Formats: sequence, C-alpha cells, structure tokens
Amino acid sequence: MVRNLYSKQKWSIEDASELYGINNWGAGYFSVDESGDVVVTPFGSDHGPRISLYKVAREIEERGFSMPVLLRIENILGSQIKLLHETFRKAIKENNYQGEYKGVFPIKVNQQEQVIEAISQFGKDYGHGLEAGSKPELIAAISMMKNRDACLICNGYKDEEFIDLGLYAVSMGFKVFFVIEVPGEVDLIIERSKHLNIRPHLGLRIKLSTQAEGLWSHSGGDASVFGLGMSHIVTVVDRLKEENMLDCLQLLHYHIGSQIPNIRDIRAGAIEACRFYEELIKEGAPMGYLDLGGGLAVDYDGSHTDHHSSRNYTMEEYCTDIVDSVVSVLDKNNIPHPTLITESGRATVAYYSLLLFNILDVSSFLPPPIPEKMPESTNDLLENLLATYKMISPKDIQECLNDVLFYKSQARQLFKHGQITIRERALAENLVQHILIELSEVSRHMKQIPRGLQNINRMVYDIYYGNFSLFQSLPDVWAIDQIMPVMPIHRLKEAPTHPAIISDITCDCDGKIDKFPDPYNEKRNIMLHELLPDEDYYLGVFLVGAYQETLGDLHNLFGDTNVISINVNQDGSYQFIREVEGDSVADVLAFVEYDVRSMKNRLKKIAEESIQLGLITAKDRKAIIESFTAGLRGYTYFEKD
Repeated sequence: MVRNLYSKQKWSIEDASELYGINNWGAGYFSVDESGDVVVTPFGSDHGPRISLYKVAREIEERGFSMPVLLRIENILGSQIKLLHETFRKAIKENNYQGEYKGVFPIKVNQQEQVIEAISQFGKDYGHGLEAGSKPELIAAISMMKNRDACLICNGYKDEEFIDLGLYAVSMGFKVFFVIEVPGEVDLIIERSKHLNIRPHLGLRIKLSTQAEGLWSHSGGDASVFGLGMSHIVTVVDRLKEENMLDCLQLLHYHIGSQIPNIRDIRAGAIEACRFYEELIKEGAPMGYLDLGGGLAVDYDGSHTDHHSSRNYTMEEYCTDIVDSVVSVLDKNNIPHPTLITESGRATVAYYSLLLFNILDVSSFLPPPIPEKMPESTNDLLENLLATYKMISPKDIQECLNDVLFYKSQARQLFKHGQITIRERALAENLVQHILIELSEVSRHMKQIPRGLQNINRMVYDIYYGNFSLFQSLPDVWAIDQIMPVMPIHRLKEAPTHPAIISDITCDCDGKIDKFPDPYNEKRNIMLHELLPDEDYYLGVFLVGAYQETLGDLHNLFGDTNVISINVNQDGSYQFIREVEGDSVADVLAFVEYDVRSMKNRLKKIAEESIQLGLITAKDRKAIIESFTAGLRGYTYFEKD
C-alpha cells in the first residue's frame, strides 16, 4: 500500500531524523548517516567513529545468527558510567562540596553476567559498585567486585545466610552496607555479627513523605512497602545504642521511585532526606554516606518533559540539583558533607542494548481497487458508498465521515438479516476502507481536524509482522505501556509511505507495539517503508537495556534471543566480543518440565504405529524423526531457509 503522506519532492535524512525523533531520544549515541542507515556513536556525538547498525545486522546473519538479536554496544556502557561520575565530579567542584560521589548499579535492573562483568570493569577506576537485593545477587556481586573502595549495598529482606555472606565480604575488605529496611532485621544482624565477630557497616532505609510523579510514585510516601517510619527509626537507633553499635550506622538510604520525570521531586527528596541525615548525626551516629536510591530517568520519547516516559532535566541538572540540595541543608548546621551514592540502574544500561528484528509480512489496510462498475443489487448501499467516496473534499469531510460510519453499520446489519450477500458485504467494506483512507489523507492537510476523524486516523494502518516476542524481549511495553523508540535501521533516504503498527509472532492480540515516541503527543502508528522483494527489512527497538532482559517470559514458548556484544575501536573498526546463542526448542521445553528424550521416544513409537497402520513408509518414518530432531535443535523464532 503506497501512501502520499510523506511523498515530498525532496526527502532527506533530516526528515527521517525528525520523523522518528532519533536526535531527541538518541542521547548523542544514535543518529542517521548520509547513506540512510542508523549509526551508533558509542563515545558520544562530539567525537569517535560511527558504526552502521544495518551493516552490523547483516554481518550478524552472515555469521550464522538468525534474527531477532539483542545487540549490546559495550562502549556505551562505559560512556554512561563515565558521564555519570564526571558530571557529579564537576557539580561537586563547582559547589565546593567536600564529599565525593560513588555510583552503584542495582543488579535487578539487568542481572545478566556479561552486563555485570562489563559494569564492574568499566566502573573499576571510578569506584562504581553494585547493589544486591537477594542472596543470588549478593553472591554475584561479591564475585564481580573489582575495587574494594567501591560500595556494595545490600537491600531487600535478609535472612541469616544473606547476612553471613555480607559479613564474610566485609572480612575480606569489601565496603558492604546492610541497609535495614524493616525493624526485625536489626536483631538478626547484631546476632550474626557477634557470632562471626565481624563488625558490620549499617544503613537505614527511610520512608520519605516526598512522592515522585510517574509510574512508580508508590515507591515513596507513607504507604511504601519498604523503609522505616519515624518511630521505627528511633527504635533502631536505640537498639544499636544498647549494643554499643551505633558507630556501625554510617549510611542513610531512600528511594522514591524509578524513572522520575520531574527534577522538582528529585530535589525535594534530597532536601527531606538531609534532615533525617542531620538528626541521625545529632543522635551520635557517625554517618558519612547518603544513598539517594534510583530514579535518574531515561528520555524514552524524546519530549524532554515530565511525561512518565521522559524527563524534564539533563544529567547536569540532576547532579547539580542533588549536590546543591545537600549543601543547602547541611551547611546550616556545619554538618560534614557525606559521600553521595546513587543507584542509577536504568540510565546506566538502557542505551547500550537494542533489539534487532526483521519483518516477515504485512497485512495491508488498503483493499482491492474499486470496480469501475457496481454490480446489480436490490439495495442502494453500494451506490451510496460510491457517491460518498466521490464527494470527499475538505469542505464536506465531516458529512462524508458521518455517512461512511452510518453505511458501515448498515452493511453489517443488512448482512446479518440476509438482505445482502457475502460478496456485496465484501465490496461494501472495500468501499468503506477506501473512504477512510481518503478521509485520512485529506485531513492531514487541514489545520483543524474534526474530532471524530482523529480516531479514524488511528485505524488507518497496516500491520507489520515482526520476528520477535513482545513478552520475551519488551515486557514493559505490554505490562506498563512503556514507550520504546522504534524505527527502521536502513532505507532512511527513502520516504516511508505506510502508517503501521508492529505485531510480534506470538498468538496473542496484546503482542503488538502501537504506541510510539513523539515530542508533542502519543503516536498510535509509525511510518514504515514498502517491503521489497527478496530483501529483508530491519527494525530496531532502542533503549531496552534496563529490565527487559530480566523480566521477559516464555509466552508461546519463545525463548531468549541470540545476544551479540560488540566493542567499537577509535579507528571505526569493531569486534564481536561475545556471542550467546538463543534458546533452542529443546531448551524452552525443558524449562517447562518436558522430558525431551521421552518426547522423542513417544514420537518414534507413534511413527512405528503409523507404519503398521499403513499410513507411512519406513522411509517416511526416517524423515519424520529427522525433522523432529532438527526442530528440537532449532531457534524458537522464525528462521530463514
């Protein structure tokens, strides 16, 4: 279906960049080059080489990996860690702050071993630490720590084994903080520290009254699940005093939400937390560390606003406002400036991963051409629809809209009561679709679009079927309506002509992407190109490094995708440094407790019975078993021959 929506006489890569908003959400890492490919600049927009994602995708397939592929650009991870630390250092210097900054990465944001290993390596020189909220995460963190001056923050509910693991890490020289989130943890920590004769480093997680805007507003406030209220804080302090362990209390922690879109909330939380910090020092605790939790947002939609998929501040504003807020409170009573900690997970890893997939097919909204002559009919429905089609103009657009909706409903009622045939109804719906397309075209050139037609425009789209599972690779798109940047990674010198939504290959009507980034309002479709014969069409979903790999599930038994990690050199070359094959059919069947060997034996028995029944030959049996065995070894996604 070819449309004229973007058929300018001159289409440029600037038009493509504006259409898909890549310069708004790309953070300097992604852009469109002169050949019309999306390129990645992993060292930032101001310097370094640019690598074509389309060329990378083709090389991935040449190496024998099928789409979909999760592509990790490791340099971006290093660039984000560097940006976070150096921006804080600049704010600290400019505000005459007497403390330092130490970042930590919450493992729950992306627990993959390759990711944690890369963060530890890139963060080694900055003293960038880790945060763990469970025993598996704690063991992973201890094994990955490369700098003993980095902080290891222990959040979450802690049993005896968890505490012992952390204390043993302390004995080996690691800076481990047990953050007390519920009052009952205090006695157990005291007991285990005495038993092992290891002095712990303690922190308190407090409930602030400050609540942030966005999807995670429930993380703050009195009703938040974790954290100590006023009376509990006093109880814990008194208990530590009783045990002569108040000197162990060195850290204050709070968390008011992930993806905080409004800088005002970040500043308000920091100011309120500083008052608690000040009071704990007055109680006699040495303190020294202020952990502001997560919240540094990612601008997924590129709008630079306080929308829940965006943020209305820069990295510089974030760091400066935190430092300034702490100074403004603590300097009043000459309280020493603490070491600042943030648990910025989303902003650290989001940019460095993207999902690449190919389009398998298209379901077009455009119906067959209108016949030159209407067939004879006992009903005037078809003639009325044709007359409506011919009278479409900006002046008559509202009347035509009203008429087509009436005739569309009438066609269905007439068919239900046997007054028109299936062919007449098919032709009526053909005409309805032509009218809706033409109305949509005309409305796009009008300054003021009738309200009813705005909804019609959302219905006029093709369905592009992508080779991926939304539930496995992009679960937040389904679960919380997270907007992710999506666009073609090539052919951007051509004007896209198809309004579209993107469906995955699961058997689920929810498996679709039908909300797209826009700086002004939410778009319900995306412009894509006409598919070309014998040529793959590749799309990328960007900023997927946070949570998506961890939260994915096995809907329809689509497993983990292939994963490729590349490292870009300053001369523009790059290496494939890690390759992880995606799950096979046998893998995912085993995950849901099928015994693959027993399945093969049962199939052999069924095939043998089929020979006895005269349904197949022995040669057929051999081909069936071979096909079954090959299928078990195969990728769970669509594979090309």
